[in-house]
This record gives sequence, C-alpha cells and structure tokens, in this order.
Amino acid sequence: MSIAIGALVSAIAPKLMDVVDKAVEDKDTALKLKADISAQLLSNDSEFTKAAAGVITAEAQGESWLQRNWRPLLMLWFSILIGVYWFGFVPVNMPITVVEHLFSLVQLGVGGYVIGRTGEKIASTLAPVLSAAKG
Repeated sequence: MSIAIGALVSAIAPKLMDVVDKAVEDKDTALKLKADISAQLLSNDSEFTKAAAGVITAEAQGESWLQRNWRPLLMLWFSILIGVYWFGFVPVNMPITVVEHLFSLVQLGVGGYVIGRTGEKIASTLAPVLSAAKG
C-alpha cells in the first residue's frame, strides 16, 4: 500500500510544484512554499508507512495461527504458482501478464520482508546507542 501512496505522491508532486511556480511570482516565497509542501508530503507518507507497519506487527503478534501466517502463506502460494508456470503446467489461454503480476507480488513481498528485517536489526543496534546519547 505504501508503494501506491508513494507513486501517487510522485505523480502529484511535480504538478503541484508547477502550480506553485505559476501562482507565486516571488522566487524565494515559491521555494519556501515548495519546500514546505515537500516536507508535508514526506511526513504524510511516513505516517502512512508507520500505520501500515503497525497493522503488520499486530497481525504478526496475533492470537490466531492464520492471522500470524496469512501473508507468508500467500507469498508461498504465489511462488508455487510461478514455479508451476516455469515447469509448463499452465492453461494454454493464460496470458503472460498474469504471471508477471504474480512475480511482481512475490518481489514486493520478499522485498518488504528483507527491508523489514533489516530495519529491525538496525533499530535493535541503534536503540542502545541513541538511549545512551540522550541520557
């Protein structure tokens, strides 16, 4: 979901900056306004990402086995479907775009997992350093 929001922000931001350039004649004011808009867009994206991470964390710590494991199971299922395609067990009328979409979903899932695990390791390493620096 965050990727979709990021793509939306990436699509809207340049057009918004063009509007600022056309509407504000003073270049310094326009630069400050564009910087403020950029900062707000980044802040909103960051808040959305934190909320999405909270949902995934809640699922991972849930009481139900299915609640904790549905995302990994879904990624496993998509990976199996791609493997079956590579071995040639597919309907003859299945378009290649379906396989490409499955592969994109698997890439997103694996990428999110790798980034999440890296973030966890960095956070656990930096937390003691930051608390020592504050104290």
